[in-house]
Amino acid sequence: MKIAKSTMRWIPAIAGLVLILVLLQDAEAIPRTKWRRSIDLDDIFNQRSLARLPAHVVPTRYELKLRPFMENNVFKGDLKLNVTWIYTSDQITLNVHPDLKIDDYDVRIVQPSLEERENGWPMLDVHVLSAEQPTEKRHYFVLKLQEMLKNGTMCEVSIKFTGQLSTNETSGLFKHNYVDALERKYSFVGAYLGFDQAQKMFPCMDEPPYKANFKLSVLHPRNMTARSNTPTANYSDDADVEDQIWSHFEETPEIAPYQLALAVADFRFVSLSPELQVDEMNGTRLEVKIWGRVEYINALRHVPNKVVTIINYLQKYFNSSILLPKLDLMAVPSYSAAKASDSWGLMLFKESELSSPYCWNTAYELAYQWIGQYITTYIHWDDGQINKALNSFLASQATVDINPDEMEGKWPMTMLYSLYYEFGKADPFSRVAGIRNEATSSKIELAFRMFNYTLGKDLLQKGIRIFIKKHSEGPRRLVMMGELYNILYEVAKEADILPKDLQISSIAGKWVIRDRVPLVTVIRDYETKAITFNQKVYLREAPPASTSKLSFTWDIPLVIVSENKWELDKPCRLWMTSEPKNLTIPDTYGEDNFIIVNPEEIGMFLVNYDRCNWRMLSEYLQGPNRKTIPVLTRAKLIHDAWNLAYAGELCFEIALNMTLSLKEERSHVVWEPVFMMIDHIGRRIEGTDVYPKFEQYVQTLLTPLFLELNESDRTDEPSWKTHMRSMAKHFLCRAGYAPCVQEARDEYKKWLTNEEPDKGNPVANEFICPVFKWGSEEEWEFGLQRVINFPQNSPERKQSERTYLLKTLAGCPKDKNKIERLLNVTILDQNGNFSDSDIHLIFSTLTGGSAGYTTLFNFLSDHWDTVKHRFENKTHLWDGMINSATASFNTQEGLDSVSELYKNRQDEFDTASHIIKEALKLIKHETEWSKKNLPVIEAWLDENLPNNLPTATQSQMCEMDQQGTQIPLCSENKQ
Repeated sequence: MKIAKSTMRWIPAIAGLVLILVLLQDAEAIPRTKWRRSIDLDDIFNQRSLARLPAHVVPTRYELKLRPFMENNVFKGDLKLNVTWIYTSDQITLNVHPDLKIDDYDVRIVQPSLEERENGWPMLDVHVLSAEQPTEKRHYFVLKLQEMLKNGTMCEVSIKFTGQLSTNETSGLFKHNYVDALERKYSFVGAYLGFDQAQKMFPCMDEPPYKANFKLSVLHPRNMTARSNTPTANYSDDADVEDQIWSHFEETPEIAPYQLALAVADFRFVSLSPELQVDEMNGTRLEVKIWGRVEYINALRHVPNKVVTIINYLQKYFNSSILLPKLDLMAVPSYSAAKASDSWGLMLFKESELSSPYCWNTAYELAYQWIGQYITTYIHWDDGQINKALNSFLASQATVDINPDEMEGKWPMTMLYSLYYEFGKADPFSRVAGIRNEATSSKIELAFRMFNYTLGKDLLQKGIRIFIKKHSEGPRRLVMMGELYNILYEVAKEADILPKDLQISSIAGKWVIRDRVPLVTVIRDYETKAITFNQKVYLREAPPASTSKLSFTWDIPLVIVSENKWELDKPCRLWMTSEPKNLTIPDTYGEDNFIIVNPEEIGMFLVNYDRCNWRMLSEYLQGPNRKTIPVLTRAKLIHDAWNLAYAGELCFEIALNMTLSLKEERSHVVWEPVFMMIDHIGRRIEGTDVYPKFEQYVQTLLTPLFLELNESDRTDEPSWKTHMRSMAKHFLCRAGYAPCVQEARDEYKKWLTNEEPDKGNPVANEFICPVFKWGSEEEWEFGLQRVINFPQNSPERKQSERTYLLKTLAGCPKDKNKIERLLNVTILDQNGNFSDSDIHLIFSTLTGGSAGYTTLFNFLSDHWDTVKHRFENKTHLWDGMINSATASFNTQEGLDSVSELYKNRQDEFDTASHIIKEALKLIKHETEWSKKNLPVIEAWLDENLPNNLPTATQSQMCEMDQQGTQIPLCSENKQ
């Protein structure tokens, strides 16, 4: 907001500011959290608590002159800040980092209050009574005035200051150096003003709502270029420094301090060819330049095409440009910030990120030019999460449309499968609480994706366009991101899409707030031709008995497709609301046709079916037309089937039937959940009589895939194929696939025969575990000696090498003699080469396999007194050993062994008493799982299911099944 030249122009602006401040005061009831934009969500917990500035004055204009002295790593600044009084007060409070030294200051009135002007009072001088300097705890510079100034008064605050250019991190005003091929040194100065960082560069009101116009000038060497938010208005010489020049930039629109941008470098820009122009919007064309150091320009030649394509996509999506006339993207050497600096009109990237041929990261940062910079959020924590999630969704959607191969198999599965796994736990985030914030952002993004399908792409786009247009019309462009839900609701209401009682905000709230996801069970009654839907909380793990039953419900979109009805381009009009929990509709799909609910993972929920529908799905996937089901939906069917079986909601026979189609399946998207299935179920049944048969099935499943992938040309192959080959090889090696084991042993022999084996490891990590698992005791012993003799404080060897070797020595062998040897050396022999942390690492690693925890348990039982004495003053090791040695059993035999140990030693567990009690409870539950599922898995593996389909029709089979309308558990559990 510019200073008014007439007596009346500023009154509406002041009223608007008062409204903003009232809104902020109303928000005081919300817990104090920090404002965010495109920075990692966990950063918020690493910053100081946000204490808001007093709302006495607001900034209207900054005139800032900066003089970076690169050779001395310092900078000097002159600031003229215009402020307007909102409430009568005698002080001005600015954010100033304690590293910024205030050299001089002054305050003068440029316009009295309205009351004083109406009464004809003369303009008075302002006297500064005192100045409170910033401290580490309080980043405030407070000017205490001798006079009380009334609302409407306008003053100019002049401050001279000195700061240090940051050289060891990318924050505030920083300087980086780089060298060219001739070892010539160059410097680069840039500004990274994320949350709480602008006050490191200049005194300001460092909060998003305090927007003002900025007039920036910077002094720099003549051979360097300076760029900022706006184009350069003019240049001027400096009378004191001959080889320096001033760059004066055009005044910005109203922006928050964190949006101010600056870069000074000797970079060059990549010329855009005539056909690489940004599309015109409203008669203007955004000027885009890609900058980098001279030697890196060739690596950036393809970047303009990528950037212009993305900008044109986003301009069309938003139906607007970014308001500014130009946009610079710079590839910065030695850029150490976690995220790009996406300031309005000037963006700083790591060189490798900007030059990457991939679209997503660039699209993600460019989206902030509209939602985050063009319009900006208030200070609320929720606003930052929604902002991040919406831009991530837009980046993903843009990448799908521009470069679909880049996203195949990654979105939304990468985040969605991990959410299913985490939310299926008895206690989500109990081990890694810090990821909760990223998970919440992921849920919001998936909610936008759900609305993109259920409301329709056009309607969602229309709502976002209205949202941007509405909040870009005023000069301050401040938004509450939650308002987007209300706008989407109004658009959906106008189109008559949603049921009357549903609100977009309430739908999204249920999905986002709860750390759970629903399970929808679909039962088809083939006689009455009806489909019944039920919902409940999905739990992959049974909660403790003391846990109250979860009764969450959601508003769930029910998109249904079948072989002859596959439509995803229409809005969803069928919703199962939170009350009641079930819904019945007519079955119009035909009894001989399968149905699929929630195809393409439209919503964040798993789906179970009746036995007959599962059978039809399995048989169709084995048939010649299986590719008519898109890969993401094929992946979902397999993912849901085995997860539901693991959770006890589906018979393992049905889940394993779903894998029969994999003989012909070559999509990496479909195979990804299969690899997870092999891992989770394999670990669960390892050590039982069923496990060798399961390993044999894994080899049967993966060998054709692996051989086919090995035959293909690896030159310039896509990353998914490399990943797929690696995963197939990993699980084949784990299952004892002979060629894999032999290759690993051949590679390992290079180290085994090395005359100086402790100087370095010539063997790739991928070969170590197969050797330790399937190789000889001599090979394993050689690895143990390498850990014992590992050179300390060697610049050539990293401790991470030793840690990896120790973990594989403990976690890979299936030979119990090898594990017992390791325990003898580290515990009984008390070898001085093994620290307490090494021993703790061994204990935790041994829980990964039955050979490990079984051997540890037997070792504990056989050497109880010795071990107890060894750890009598190290309770963390004692507790860790008891937990690792007992809590992983999952069979009746294991339960009997642990129960016997507890019976004989129940008074001797000391600090681990609660651990053994909890372990017994856990083993009892896991034993029930094994009793129920292992016979079914073994029977299926023994039978291996014939490939020939029965000649009866699907409807006849459903009639013969008699359980077609029952939840498909195994036969002994049928109702």
